[in-house]
Amino acid sequence: MKYIILTALFLISLSATAQVKGVIYGSKGEKTKKTKLYGAKARLLKGKIGDITDEEGNFELVLPKALPDTLIFSAMGYYPDTIVVTKADRYKSFVVTLYSDLILPEIVVAYKKGSTSISRLKTLATETLSAGELRKAACCNLSESFETNASVDVNITDAVSGAKKIQMMGLDGVYTQIQMENIPYLRGLETSFGLHSIPGTWIESIQITKGTGNVVNGYESMAGLVNLELKKPEEMEALYLNVYTNAMGRTELNFNSGFRMGEKWSSGWFAHAAAHPIEMDYNIDGFRDMPNGTNFAVLNRYNYEGEKMEAQFGVNAYWDNKIGGQVDALRTAGNDFYNVTIDSRHIDAFGKTGFFFKKPGHSIGIVYNAKYQTVDTHFGPRVFNGTERRGYINAIYDGIIKTTDHKYKLGLNGVYSDITQRMDSLRSDRIEIVPGAFGEYTLTTSRLSLVLGGRADYHNIYGFQGAPRVHAKFKLTEYTDLRFTSGKGWRVPNYMIDNISLLATSQAWVAPDSLTPEISWNMGGSIAQEFKLFKRKATAVVDFYHTQFENQMLVDRDVNASQIVFGNLDGKSFSNSLQVETMITPWKTIDLRFAYKYLDVRATYGGKLQQQVMVPKHRGFFNLGYKSRSKRWEFDLTCSVFGTARLPQVELPDGSETVNNSSAVYPLLSAQITHVKKAWEFYLGGENLLNYRQTNPIIDAENPFSETFNATRIWAPVFGPNVYFGVRFSIQQEEEKEN
Repeated sequence: MKYIILTALFLISLSATAQVKGVIYGSKGEKTKKTKLYGAKARLLKGKIGDITDEEGNFELVLPKALPDTLIFSAMGYYPDTIVVTKADRYKSFVVTLYSDLILPEIVVAYKKGSTSISRLKTLATETLSAGELRKAACCNLSESFETNASVDVNITDAVSGAKKIQMMGLDGVYTQIQMENIPYLRGLETSFGLHSIPGTWIESIQITKGTGNVVNGYESMAGLVNLELKKPEEMEALYLNVYTNAMGRTELNFNSGFRMGEKWSSGWFAHAAAHPIEMDYNIDGFRDMPNGTNFAVLNRYNYEGEKMEAQFGVNAYWDNKIGGQVDALRTAGNDFYNVTIDSRHIDAFGKTGFFFKKPGHSIGIVYNAKYQTVDTHFGPRVFNGTERRGYINAIYDGIIKTTDHKYKLGLNGVYSDITQRMDSLRSDRIEIVPGAFGEYTLTTSRLSLVLGGRADYHNIYGFQGAPRVHAKFKLTEYTDLRFTSGKGWRVPNYMIDNISLLATSQAWVAPDSLTPEISWNMGGSIAQEFKLFKRKATAVVDFYHTQFENQMLVDRDVNASQIVFGNLDGKSFSNSLQVETMITPWKTIDLRFAYKYLDVRATYGGKLQQQVMVPKHRGFFNLGYKSRSKRWEFDLTCSVFGTARLPQVELPDGSETVNNSSAVYPLLSAQITHVKKAWEFYLGGENLLNYRQTNPIIDAENPFSETFNATRIWAPVFGPNVYFGVRFSIQQEEEKEN
């Protein structure tokens, strides 16, 4: 900590160039509501640099050394506006309103905005995936939303349930805090099957942050944070329909609708239905490659925008029912058959309320959520039942000290969790009550942004836990940003639901002697460089993060061929993650992204420091995106190459143990082509187009009730090429259509 403080003081002492940000609104008159403009331009007259606003109307600019300069704001169908900026305006935030120009001839403004971006002004390295990026793949649920992203990996957990989990920096998804609009999501019983609960068509953008997040977001961010922003009722489509079907027999229907209810109220409806009725056994091992079943989800939200307060609230519910296991042809009368059933049900109510004070820069916000969740599963003869009741509240006070260069946040939050879990003869029940308090200070100078935060939480079972965190961003040059982050995170493990896929084996579970909180320290940083290539903007980012565990719930799958042993860390456990990524636009119609990731994830098992299982050390990534000048045709190609990973050692039917305990190097190739015609979009795509498949993913599939049956040693696709087709239809709200 001494070196961190000295480094911060050194960075504060350095001087700087200037940068500004802001929001651009559009207005059609005094009586109409202002709307945030997407695609508006903010450019410097002499500096000849600019930016395009995102879906929230935000722009950000790095000002050149030659100031003053004239900043010009413009958008199609609006009068342009200008302002003179000087060095005194560095780090200022502008709120700009452009007024409708209905009497001038039509003006067409051409622009191109990347669907994936890394903000240069945010202190934390935050990668944003926009709705345009999510449309590049089938993306029918959250587990498929990261297929064109290199930072987040999505892995199949076993060969019989179809469940998936995310992985960041080589660490299991339970160490990544997932939020829905800054409200904790996919916690507790949702961790194993919850990725299927949010359709990609509901999502407006996804923000990915590596390392420990801000203390405002809670104490569980250990490897990173993923925040989901849903479509906003006042800005989303009046009607949106998406129909999808694929070669595996899966069919989905998505429906969205947003509308205004007067000047201050708006509402949005989201609905999703999916069915997988066709039985598939592509590798002819007697087991369904993917479970059959149905999934239904619905969300209704309301927004209120007043002069002194804003409010958002809604209800979200889903039901997921799956049936897998052996194919029907083997389910003959009088014989036992291996059946997999998953029944997951969820309902929650959420809300956010904000109050504005007369004093500029001061406000208070309250975030709250209550949920009820049940999960009932069968993996052959093995049974799991779980119920969770959870409540969450977070009150945040925002303020400034004289100027916006000095900001602070103070807050109180509380978590209530009542969870019961039964697995065979094992039980794990507990009630958690965790009140907490936090504070955060943000310093903004011309070159340095520094965020110092700390939180204190009291767990009713495990006592007091503190979590200090520091984040810094330093502008080395006009086009080079250096970021650093360090902090502590912790969580209480749920060894049953966190590892539910390990029921797809005959190995007995050995419960831990005691449960203690998992604690980790994360330290790392990144350097981002903007440059010109082919006379166009390009970006290169290199990041490295180290995570060190003080305590961790380890799952030892090698200690005994007939057992899976859970226990607390006795030795070392750490993760090193290095990622290099480059984004270039060689032509107006083409975007290219290249990435390489190296993961060194090890822990102590049986007194020996070993590589974690199922974590590839190397991954290569390439993405090509094409959009025609007419914007009627879009093409996307993604290729990932996964390196070898250590596999758990298991017993074979002949009594021997596996010899080759490393996976093979394999590629995954996917592509999609989209045709846009007015309100219609038609898309055709394919996944695993190189037809790479893992042979014999299930050990002793012929004898599912034997002691050697194991369906958890899966590391590659089971199914061959999966071709899909879909249609999207949308009608914009009246005000957006006129804009």
